[in-house]
Amino acid sequence: MADGQAAGVVPPRVSIITLGVADLGAATAFYESLGWTRSPASVELMTLFTMQGSVLGLYEWGALADDAGVPADGSGFRGVALALNCASEADVDTVFAAWVAAGATATKAPHKAFWGGYSSYVADPDGHLWEIAYNPYSRLDEQGILRID
Repeated sequence: MADGQAAGVVPPRVSIITLGVADLGAATAFYESLGWTRSPASVELMTLFTMQGSVLGLYEWGALADDAGVPADGSGFRGVALALNCASEADVDTVFAAWVAAGATATKAPHKAFWGGYSSYVADPDGHLWEIAYNPYSRLDEQGILRID
């Protein structure tokens, strides 16, 4: 394989996280209001944001469901939360406030978490959960990439 992996082994990475959204323009504006820059590789049907080590894609909800071959009627808790790790508890407070100011719904305010860190949750305008957390047991490297080893 090109990745240097043995044949039949799945490389351990997430390349693109694609979120289904109700209104692509509104969702794009929300993430841009957080200071995220739209990639020039974005196309009419999909907005892309280059992240540190991956890509976030926004795609119209029904079109994404159709592309995946599943019904588009998903609702409620989806069993998934994305995480944005911060370098300190103070950074969690700042980032949480920025998300709420941009229009996210606070679902759990920043607090000392049972696992020893500092955590909060917000939902973006389409209901996607994001945990904003500081984990004292891991670190962010000089590029801001989470290191757990």
